[in-house]
Amino acid sequence: MLVFVRAAEDGSFSAAARNLAITPSAVSKLVARLEERVGALLFRRAHRNIVMTPEGEVFYQAALAAIEAVEAADATVFSGMLGRETLRIRSMPIFGQTVLAQKLPDFCRAHPDLQVELQLRIDPGPLLDEGTDVTIHVGHLSDSSLVATRFTTTRWIICASPDYLAEHGTPSHPNELAQHACLNFHASIAASTWTVRGADGQSAPMTVKSRIRSNQASVLVEFARRGLGIVRLIEVQIADDLAQGRLVELFPEHQCPEEHPIYAVYQSRRLLSNRVRVFLDFLKATFPDPPPWQYWRRK
Repeated sequence: MLVFVRAAEDGSFSAAARNLAITPSAVSKLVARLEERVGALLFRRAHRNIVMTPEGEVFYQAALAAIEAVEAADATVFSGMLGRETLRIRSMPIFGQTVLAQKLPDFCRAHPDLQVELQLRIDPGPLLDEGTDVTIHVGHLSDSSLVATRFTTTRWIICASPDYLAEHGTPSHPNELAQHACLNFHASIAASTWTVRGADGQSAPMTVKSRIRSNQASVLVEFARRGLGIVRLIEVQIADDLAQGRLVELFPEHQCPEEHPIYAVYQSRRLLSNRVRVFLDFLKATFPDPPPWQYWRRK
């Protein structure tokens, strides 16, 4: 049933084989054995792709219920038991350097037998590849086929250092940014397009010209602290700077108020390993609502 469900969701035997770490021929034989047992064809084969038959659609729903029942029974006994497995986490650098680097030690101490690999990447492409178990993604997801759990939020803030503002003046409206030095991400990164609140109160995209660009938020925040220009960064990274006055939020009434979700993205809700399950539980317990980095707003 596990192999059948994986093949149905991946749309091919070869993709299911890669995800299950078995050969395509093994997937084909197991599905054929299942079809023989139930007495019906579950897939229509078309070149490298497969499509479920009407009988396959019915069996798929029943198989999901059966698998979920078994996993629920297992979880009552085995949810806290982990062997010497490896949990592979991928995160955007902004969140990994600022938050995970501080929080993961507690997780590692709670699960001493679990090996943890953390990879920081900002490049586009599939969020789950190369054996990744969980990817931390900041912002809305464009791929609706992914399984994702939203565990906290953040928002983007346009700001600058007091030294920069003292030397160049404080803009009172986003339209004045054209007369200022701005720091930004590379054009290939979605965050390079800034968002502000328009006259109608709705969020509106804004293209910002900048002399200094980087693909790393940690570089941009250091440049901003040193007075090189105005920057737009996520609150998760600069809450302490805003609280301590090292950075100053600009034109608050024109800042985009939208809270951007932060997701844990993983392969399957129904085929969830214990290592992923305990990590998701850790994220939910670690990040309450409202998020801890909003404290500076209440000062």
